[in-house]
Amino acid sequence: MKKLVLSLAILSATFVWAQKKEIANAVKAVDSGDLSTANSEISKAEGIFGDKTYLLEPSVLEQYYYAKGLSLIKAGKNIEGAEYLSKINSLSSAAIFTGKDAGKNKVYFVGKEAADKFGAGLSLKEEKYSPSLSEKVRSNVNALLQTASTEATKEYGNKNYDKAGEKFAETYYLLKAGDQDNKTYLYYSGIAYAQSTDNKSKGADILVSLIKDGYTGEETVYTAKNTKTGQVETLDKAAFDLYKKTKDYTDFKTEKTPSKQEELYEVAASLLFEQKRYDEAGKLAEEGLKKFPKNQSLSQTQSNSYFKSGKTDEFINNLKTKITSNPNDKESLYNLGVMLSKDPAKQAEAEATFKKLVDIDPKFPNAMNNLVFAILGEDEAAINQYRDLKKAGKIDEANKVLEQRRARFQKALPFAEKMYANDPNNKEVVTLLKGMYMTTQNTAKYNEFKAKEAAMK
Repeated sequence: MKKLVLSLAILSATFVWAQKKEIANAVKAVDSGDLSTANSEISKAEGIFGDKTYLLEPSVLEQYYYAKGLSLIKAGKNIEGAEYLSKINSLSSAAIFTGKDAGKNKVYFVGKEAADKFGAGLSLKEEKYSPSLSEKVRSNVNALLQTASTEATKEYGNKNYDKAGEKFAETYYLLKAGDQDNKTYLYYSGIAYAQSTDNKSKGADILVSLIKDGYTGEETVYTAKNTKTGQVETLDKAAFDLYKKTKDYTDFKTEKTPSKQEELYEVAASLLFEQKRYDEAGKLAEEGLKKFPKNQSLSQTQSNSYFKSGKTDEFINNLKTKITSNPNDKESLYNLGVMLSKDPAKQAEAEATFKKLVDIDPKFPNAMNNLVFAILGEDEAAINQYRDLKKAGKIDEANKVLEQRRARFQKALPFAEKMYANDPNNKEVVTLLKGMYMTTQNTAKYNEFKAKEAAMK
């Protein structure tokens, strides 16, 4: 028997028709409250197009977002559902790029980014689309919106930051579903999560997304005085413009609120660091410092991120830059000295760095101690070198190593004595000085500190 084969064009048309039918059925079912049928029909459609939503023409894609979003909301997944519903607005705000792919399938890319990503090399035509379900979406989310906003404020006031973050995010996406992209609520969500116990990483992700979207938090506040009550009222833009044409209001004023961008960079970078996402924290801090070069918090996060992620050279260069702009930056001087002292070839530079710090603040914690050991250098290596030379019969060379060692101890001694003067009951300092006096052949002082050490035991 001859095998029957359908052409690709006929198969494609069959799939398109099936998707339209199933999505249309899902819309009817979700409107009637039949979630079981709605979810079943949505699953069937998704089984056909998978993640290739660009195969759906805009009217079908709108119905899919509507059915999927409402089914999730009616199942209690308000944020996820509102995110789907909010995508309907992107169908009107973004251009639709249409054409055919290599398999002769009609494609519809929403926005230039999607067109460039998935439709590169295709001949595409730019079109516009006007959604037809926007009013139905608004009627479905309005009741939820007030509840979510009220709960968010209440939970934040009660310091239930996880719940507050969730409800502020829900408020944002419900507003967006109703065609109001007010990112201030998303900012509130990020700040709430930032103070939570378990969702700080989620807070970081939200704040980073706001930075990438160019959110600054600046708002225009419109106010006018009500002539009947004498009260100054805050108005929306439409009412502000409307009342200007009447005699009911006077003293019309507009005011810009301060930008939150610097705070966004600070908090987001700090959260990323706290979550041990060091590379991300360092990059974000670097980006923020280009805009706010004097921000100490960002500078510190950048340095710490370089250190934690093992970027030693970047960390050292960063510290040097900070010291150049602020020579009295004690913490940066200390950290630079520590980093330089790890490299035997940079002992002189480490010594000079700790000496600057001690000159600025002799009592800076561990600074004097680190200066002493920076001067002494790798003492164990010097001792081993002396022994090896002596064993090899190179007595003159061995004695020279010993003399150089004694000179380093003599140079470091005044700083060790200052440490003792500042903290005479510190047993470690007493033991250190005992050893230094022995090396510099000061017998009287050696015996004195040997006795002090024994008394402390």
